Amino acid sequence: MWSLETLGRIRLSKYFYMREFLYSEIGSFHRIPNIPEDPDLAIARGRAFCETLLDPLEETFGRVAVRSGYRAPELNAFGNANRLNCARNDYPLECHIWDLPDTPVAGASIVIPWFADQFEAGRDWRDLAWWLYDHLPFAEAWFFPKLCAFNIAWRPDAPAQRRIDSYIVPRGTLVRDGRAPEPGRAARYADFPAFRGLSLTS
Repeated sequence: MWSLETLGRIRLSKYFYMREFLYSEIGSFHRIPNIPEDPDLAIARGRAFCETLLDPLEETFGRVAVRSGYRAPELNAFGNANRLNCARNDYPLECHIWDLPDTPVAGASIVIPWFADQFEAGRDWRDLAWWLYDHLPFAEAWFFPKLCAFNIAWRPDAPAQRRIDSYIVPRGTLVRDGRAPEPGRAARYADFPAFRGLSLTS
């Protein structure tokens, strides 16, 4: 039987612990527990997510700030019903519920301070988006106007179904299956730190 204290101390990867993904502002304000229904499944998927996507980001850019991580089904459903920026539980691209038995996914909304400072100064969000596309085997990424935060999701069959969407101008879908990526896109991120991890373009 898991205790909440023990669950929070579980180390998911080199840089991340489960506790970082359990905090929920919606849950705290509305007093809804944010506890996995299947902790073992949530941990397994969280480990794959952190090791595959978040650790390389932290290795490359430094600090990665988690804005919203795991959401229990009840909490996510409440957020959706009350228009608190949560997708419905059965939405195919919902990535915050890590322990749905038949939906192998784990994701989080994160901010990279190194890039957020540049974005606030006017840098194009697509510079980071194309870097992600060329370097990490994510499934989906969604960009948001505040701090250039973005959802990034791991799925076991990624990168076969990768796509990038944005609520930042230009809004909409940047790339998805069947759409050719932007030629010469590497010039957009030529000044980025040297990548530390397994690049998709190598």
